Amino acid sequence: MPQILTPQQLTLDIDAKQFGFADTSELIAKNHNDAQYQAWVAQAEAKKAAEFGLNIQHAGFNLLALGEPGSGRTTLMLSVMHESAGKLPAASDLLALYLFESNGKPLFLKLPAGAGTQLKQALDVFVRNFAKDLSTLLEAKIQQASIDPVKIYIESQLATVKASLTLMNAEQMPVHYFNALKQDILETLDAWQPSSSADGESNLEALLTESFFGRYRANVLVEHHEAQVAPVIYDNDPGLQSLFGGIEGASEASNIPDFMRLRAGNLLRADGGYLLLHLRDILADEQNGAHILEKLHRFLRNGTLQIEDISSSSNQGGSLISAQAAIPVFVKLVLISTREDYYELLALKPDFFDYFPIKIEFKDQVKATPENYAAYAAFIAHKIQQHHCNHFTADAVAALLQAMHRLIEDQTRLSTQFAVLEKLLLESATAASLRGADLVEIQDVKSAIQRKYARHSYIESYIRDSIIDKELIISVYGECIGQINGLTHIDLSEASFGSPVRISANCYPGSRGVLTIDREVRMSGPTHDKGVMILQSWLHTNFAPLNPLNLTASLVFEQEYSGVDGDSASCAELFALLSSLANVTIKQGIAVTGALNQHGEVLPVGGLNEKIEGYFRVCKEIGLNGEQGVLMPERNMRHLMLSDEVIDAVKAGQFKIITMNTVADGIAELTGQSLQAINSLAEAVLREFKQTLEANAPMTLSKTI
Repeated sequence: MPQILTPQQLTLDIDAKQFGFADTSELIAKNHNDAQYQAWVAQAEAKKAAEFGLNIQHAGFNLLALGEPGSGRTTLMLSVMHESAGKLPAASDLLALYLFESNGKPLFLKLPAGAGTQLKQALDVFVRNFAKDLSTLLEAKIQQASIDPVKIYIESQLATVKASLTLMNAEQMPVHYFNALKQDILETLDAWQPSSSADGESNLEALLTESFFGRYRANVLVEHHEAQVAPVIYDNDPGLQSLFGGIEGASEASNIPDFMRLRAGNLLRADGGYLLLHLRDILADEQNGAHILEKLHRFLRNGTLQIEDISSSSNQGGSLISAQAAIPVFVKLVLISTREDYYELLALKPDFFDYFPIKIEFKDQVKATPENYAAYAAFIAHKIQQHHCNHFTADAVAALLQAMHRLIEDQTRLSTQFAVLEKLLLESATAASLRGADLVEIQDVKSAIQRKYARHSYIESYIRDSIIDKELIISVYGECIGQINGLTHIDLSEASFGSPVRISANCYPGSRGVLTIDREVRMSGPTHDKGVMILQSWLHTNFAPLNPLNLTASLVFEQEYSGVDGDSASCAELFALLSSLANVTIKQGIAVTGALNQHGEVLPVGGLNEKIEGYFRVCKEIGLNGEQGVLMPERNMRHLMLSDEVIDAVKAGQFKIITMNTVADGIAELTGQSLQAINSLAEAVLREFKQTLEANAPMTLSKTI
């Protein structure tokens, strides 16, 4: 039977006494954990998966974090990545040096953290001293007719260089490089002979250039500090250059050696640690997104990286590109994605995700348990401290939690949209400061919610004014045959609201069954069309003895010009059709929402609170008389989180919320008659339709042969 709900059933009242604190300042004193820790409490399974995946220090075990934006995916993953990185050894420095044996190809060298900077500084000192003493050394070579003075000098300088490298032991010392450097200098100076040009310039000037001395320098591509832990990098604007590095451009007159123009990307900087990326950022790059994904795939497959001159379209640096060796890199990638983007890319590149076997599912909602309530309250307290806001009373915290219930329309679960919670917290704190309060109270939270609604209510108020001005025909009084008020849900991002729409039905003799004018003119979506076909199936089942039904029934959403979709109006359409068929009036003050299955059971729908509140505001503007309300699915009861305005009207007897479990419940509430009685009336009409069709059928002429 239809049930009229009490005010207590229309929302979830959270008792603030269960929290055990007067205001959130007490939570800071009791709990020193940060907001990320509290948010992880609500995502316990995701944290277990993340920690497990980060602990697998083998290639090919990258992490894929799936969830909706605002659920804490990025912040929480970064927090657990930093925590895990603290247990790993410091990453190595990466240097590019001149490879003397291969005509200047880059030599990539990994040294202990901090040692790369030491080597660079030591070689810079070596080059300065060498440049200063070069002319003296060449004079000594000429006077003694021997390269020995140069050899003794270079060995002495290199001994000084080695002595300054305190962060590496003898086994880590790049002895081969130092020997090659010494050999290159000796061969170059041994081959040098003094000469003068016509203008009197000595060929010594040709040596005193950066093109000669520059090859004895070091290019530190990745630098770490001695006490630094493994790197954690978040590339929030990934591109080819930022991820894979590149080659710095040089003018034609530049004499900087090629290897000194190499620049590392974030994949190299994250070597030995973690790199976090958003899949959406890559997919949104229309110019290079596909290229980035392909290069990432190759990197994951090979475990090596080669710096390329990606940004330049000229041939500058082309010889360097083909000459350099691939650098072995071990990075654990953490890829953040929505489920939609993941499954879309999975269909296109299934092998790409073979390298992301650790999937981390961030829940959109969690159960409303005392433990989760406590975690949310602590999260709120730490965010207050972080943003230097006034603290919230326990009642105000309860109001914030109610808003998180409302966000997913569920009395038993909380939304994990922590970004939305944080914004509401800040807006509530601002509302309190405007009235000069020391504590944020429940009235400030409700004020922030109301202010947000007011900022985004223009379109709804425009539609409501059109109804009040009778441009859109909606009747909320009396009774009528073949028409009913359905409820639509309009979601325009921040502006999400409900509005009534008149649905009308006509029935007449025919054989086309149920047709919808919106579908006939291609203004309906597939979900709506499915609902109509289910309606038709129920109709044929309900009047099975009369099949085939000699009926054509037309349904239409009146004054709807932007298209319709969804099956939440299928109950309303059926009630309008039965009213027209049985010639029985329907209460116009009761708006209907609910989907239908083939067995006549009423199924839950979405956007319920916005639909009810939108219809209530229309009725309030036209005039409440106590006969108006909403007929909704009983299975939606736990989704009710209605505003105080609607609940107060229900308490005063001005508005009502009624539930139905079956078609029989709904028709009884709307017409005051049982389904059996309506069926009897409809069957009589269907028989008349049959007689009419038979009477109007063309005569068949027979011929005698």
